[in-house]
Amino acid sequence: MLPGFAFAQSDSFTVRDVKFESQGIMLAGSIVNPEKPFAAVVIVHGSDPVKREMEFARRLADKGIAVLTYDKRGVGESGGVYVGPSVGTNNIDTANLNLLAQDADAAVKTFRTYLKDKKIPIGLVGFSQAGWIIPIVANKDPEIKFMVLFSCPTITTLEQLRFQFYTNGNTNFWENHTQAEALEHIKNDPDKYQFVPTDPKASLNTLSIPGLWLYGEKDIQIPVKLCIEHLNTFKAQGKPFEYVLFSKLGHSTSSRNDTEPFDIAVQWIKQKTLNSKSLK
Repeated sequence: MLPGFAFAQSDSFTVRDVKFESQGIMLAGSIVNPEKPFAAVVIVHGSDPVKREMEFARRLADKGIAVLTYDKRGVGESGGVYVGPSVGTNNIDTANLNLLAQDADAAVKTFRTYLKDKKIPIGLVGFSQAGWIIPIVANKDPEIKFMVLFSCPTITTLEQLRFQFYTNGNTNFWENHTQAEALEHIKNDPDKYQFVPTDPKASLNTLSIPGLWLYGEKDIQIPVKLCIEHLNTFKAQGKPFEYVLFSKLGHSTSSRNDTEPFDIAVQWIKQKTLNSKSLK
């Protein structure tokens, strides 16, 4: 682990660039820290070759949440090799998802050393592909006290591919197809790629930390209604999992264009972290 190599300050938060090691390579990121944070989060990427999410981190910091965001493996200033991005490549095979989970876990451990308040709760916030990664990290690291998942699957990687090939990028898909048709396709469509699927439910089944999923009903990347069915099953078992469905949104639920999901996520984090009983 290396100390921060750059330091900047705004009216409401400071920004410190950091580097840290994960599985033999160096990852580069930034810590965005408000003066008196009530919570801290590490941002977990989606599937694209994404650099650190500075705009999103600043939005969180403005609300009182400290953030560590980093360039994805093989992207920007981070070492290693980025895998992907083509749909169906080993971008979402078990080995790569577990490697990305190890990167996120290293980020959490690094973040803790920089936080002045050692008791501040740390959570994970992620997008899309992070739905497979975050449960793996949270299952292994007791430091993780909560998780917020924007448009994240609760289905297996192979099931997600079946659905994505079915919608084929058609933004009008839901105008011409029913939920029943989509579910039938996901259950029975032959797989175009052969690899061991990752099932987030395996990790979610062992977790007892609060989780919030935010979905757009018009999503054509993941079958939202099926994902919600799984969450309802967990909720019936007493899991502290919640979700919010936005009828007008698609896969993008974290943009500045519609702040409602973001605002709900911030309020949820505040509620969960300020209520210590829910974090035990």
